[in-house]
Amino acid sequence: MPTLTVDGRVVTVPAGTTIIQAAEILGIEIPRYCYHPALSIAGNCRICQVEVETASKLQISCQMPCADGMVVHTNSERVQQAQKSTLEFLLANHPLDCPVCDQSGECYLQDYYMDYGQYDPIFRDKKVKKKKALPISKYVMLDQERCILCSRCVRYTDEITETHEFGIFDRGDHSEVNIVPGESFDENKYQGNVVDICPVGALTDRDFRFKCRVWYLGSAKSVCPGCSMGCNINVEWNKERPYQTPGERVMRLKPRYNPEVNKWWMCDEGRYGYKSIDQNRILTVGKGRGGEKEEISWDNAFQILEKEFERYRKGEGSHSFAIIASPQMTNEELFAVRKFFAEKLKLRPVAYDVPQKIGTSDAFLMKGDKNPNTMGARLIIGNDFGSEGGVAKILKDAATGKLTGLWVFSHDLVGAFSQRQVLEASEKVPFFVFSGTNWNKTAEAASLVLPTTVYAEKDGTFTNYEGRVQRIFKALTPLGESRQCINVLQELALRLGHRVAFESAEIIFKQLSQEIPAFAGLTFDGLGEHGATLPEKSKVLA
Repeated sequence: MPTLTVDGRVVTVPAGTTIIQAAEILGIEIPRYCYHPALSIAGNCRICQVEVETASKLQISCQMPCADGMVVHTNSERVQQAQKSTLEFLLANHPLDCPVCDQSGECYLQDYYMDYGQYDPIFRDKKVKKKKALPISKYVMLDQERCILCSRCVRYTDEITETHEFGIFDRGDHSEVNIVPGESFDENKYQGNVVDICPVGALTDRDFRFKCRVWYLGSAKSVCPGCSMGCNINVEWNKERPYQTPGERVMRLKPRYNPEVNKWWMCDEGRYGYKSIDQNRILTVGKGRGGEKEEISWDNAFQILEKEFERYRKGEGSHSFAIIASPQMTNEELFAVRKFFAEKLKLRPVAYDVPQKIGTSDAFLMKGDKNPNTMGARLIIGNDFGSEGGVAKILKDAATGKLTGLWVFSHDLVGAFSQRQVLEASEKVPFFVFSGTNWNKTAEAASLVLPTTVYAEKDGTFTNYEGRVQRIFKALTPLGESRQCINVLQELALRLGHRVAFESAEIIFKQLSQEIPAFAGLTFDGLGEHGATLPEKSKVLA
């Protein structure tokens, strides 16, 4: 393991470590454009040059391996002049688009020019003109004039997705990035990642285009709810204007680095699925069936629920009320359902396993299971509460008049069963509750609808298909009259005389880890930003 000195600081690194990586270990930033830790080394932007003692010329730090006894200077006079000159060349043909460029505010050209730029330019030539605002796919816009030919996009499609859509064409200052003739980038299910890794404004997101300046964005860590992979993301919203356009708070989702799950990437299905956070939301409590629902207060809803559950508690059909939980719910919500309905009220059956059509999947990130917490539902609800036959049996019992009460959490049962089956079941169940976030056929069929919060409006955890428990963090204020599911169950439990501790996700997780063997030893804070695997993962997944 070589030991070297970088800007007067000594560091020992594994063999094969490059200078730029060694500097990162020390917290020293070396500017870069073409370098990305997930991609092969191109060494073509030249902005990362450093001075190595004993070397006759400057070296590019992204490619130069560390050697024992090496002495490196990242901020010497020679290095500073090289950085100024490199930026001068990179900007020679760059357009003055900053006022209208979506990359403004997170652009490496802007940032590095402020830190390393040459403010007295020597070039006087006319800029080479290229194509601007060129749509190359459903989600990506290309501006060839802004491109600095770092080749990140080319290497990404060659090495990560292995689909080879991008290439660099022509020579000299007429070189340009474009889609390879005969190829289509629309078929790529990971298009948005090229926007993420583009260091300038050459590749921009058509969905985000001109929506909001990045310095107005608030950001919160979360987990994508689009499938059981559990990709780490940042939810970003306009903090200056909660509604940039009617019904839209969230501006975009961005992948968040997690070395154990998605690394730097996410699929487009998850990236652009954010619109359900605000669109088609259930905003008020509703009573009545179909299109005849009337708005009522939460207090009125709790009175109705209290009356119904009091009847069941007194023995008037206590075994004819079924609960259908959802793998869209957090671990904490599922545990609250288990604790309150199955353990406190002794209701049976309590199930979660709604059949689903297997969605798009691949060998990279996309999983066919489009629920974020199927593993958590299996471990917390399972088949322990009289749910033999699962949800299909519950619907059958409902349709034949065997159930007098049914509470569905989040599911649109029409997606798994036919609309006729769901309507038949709902018509035969006198008391049908739906609690969830968005309107669907099941919500319309329910006699009582309770609006609850989406993942971006609450704290909690999901357990992905590999048994990794990961936190989601509250980003937004609940929309309309939405309430957190755990708070709804706590209020109902208190009204029925049951003491439960459902005040927060953290409090519930502590109970969960004490009572559910698979989660034993885990703590809410201990999950950190990247989560933790279940202690007995091999047994759990067996």
